Amino acid sequence: MIFEKLLGITTALAEEAGSAAAAAGNAAADGAAAVEQVNPVAALVTTFLPMVLIFVVFYFMLIRPQRKKDKKVKEMLNNLKAGDRVCTIGGIYGTIIGIKDDTVTLSVGRDNMSMVIARWGIRSVEEVTIENDAEALN
Repeated sequence: MIFEKLLGITTALAEEAGSAAAAAGNAAADGAAAVEQVNPVAALVTTFLPMVLIFVVFYFMLIRPQRKKDKKVKEMLNNLKAGDRVCTIGGIYGTIIGIKDDTVTLSVGRDNMSMVIARWGIRSVEEVTIENDAEALN
């Protein structure tokens, strides 16, 4: 008798819990359906917005400054002329004595030894002023 009463209470509790779970499952399914209707647009925005922002940051912090620098270097190499004092990427200082297509002939050292280098091998044009006519550049 005690077992039947206990068994009856436990089955009643199990049935009640089952119906509550079913009701909660239906409510969750309805809520999930509502979320699924809004979710695709939000998912696209939240997925692509960070990628777009990263690209914009990379463009303004890396790509654009590098393009400006490359443009300056190209302009400097195109404006080379005989008599310019230059520094090569190897650290050699010399004076341009001739330019031919993609090669530059430099006068280097005290003996004005000539050296032929590639045009792209010039790092910078040096601003040199000679205060004394007897002073030599090399």
